[in-house]
Amino acid sequence: MTPQDYVQQKAAASGSSFYYAFLFLSKPRRAAITAFYAFCREVDDVVDEMVDAGVAATKLAWWQSEVAQSFAGKPSHPVMKALMPLAADYHIEQRHLQAVIEGCQMDLSQTRYLDYPGLQRYCHLVAGVVGEVAANIFGHTQPETIAYAHKLGQALQLTNILRDVGEDALRGRIYLPVNELQQFEVKAHEILKRTYSDRFTALMKFQATRAQGLYDEALALLPAADRHAQKPGLMMASIYRALLSEIERDNFQVLHQRVSLTPLRKLWLAWKVQALGRL
Repeated sequence: MTPQDYVQQKAAASGSSFYYAFLFLSKPRRAAITAFYAFCREVDDVVDEMVDAGVAATKLAWWQSEVAQSFAGKPSHPVMKALMPLAADYHIEQRHLQAVIEGCQMDLSQTRYLDYPGLQRYCHLVAGVVGEVAANIFGHTQPETIAYAHKLGQALQLTNILRDVGEDALRGRIYLPVNELQQFEVKAHEILKRTYSDRFTALMKFQATRAQGLYDEALALLPAADRHAQKPGLMMASIYRALLSEIERDNFQVLHQRVSLTPLRKLWLAWKVQALGRL
């Protein structure tokens, strides 16, 4: 199996909404985003599939070393072998990959966030930086596009957090800020036991409103000159915003299930952005 085959299988097997946005890219850009996304999946899987935190920490430390060696011209993992020939063309830097690893390391040592600024730091590492790299790969001419990409990445990550409250609870994690749980009088043990209440619904409405606001702020930052090139990111915004609306319509029943969109609906939303240029 070639490195290119490996990253393609890794990206496709994830079933992620991101895959649908990749379909409309030119071949070189698609190769770059697929390799980068496969890297993100590799390091994220270290945490998601964790049985022993010590082993997971060792694996992430290995990835830190692998990234450093790769940028020194000595990649060994198939993902890095696929990514490195494309890195310079699309301004993918070592700091970007190390930031993603740092975000995953936070998942090993931190299961709560005291306030929203603390959560924003995490979102910056695991999603904002990813948005920046994606924007570089898609192509841009204006510096404001990077600010848009960071903001959109944060909106996407908050949507993920709202979707995965129940799944994260099974792992003992609560990403919703502690001071906001207190504000709505929701106890941590209620979420860990996946217990619904009117207070929980109110808390989730507050979070969803924040996420919707971030989508609005992100789209307002995107310069018209780069809108065409950034269509894949707009596809992600469309798909994830539809997911967020689905969660809201379902009255935030996320503790016992994972709300999702069908593959056909994701493809339709992506195609609509590609063909019509609107969300």
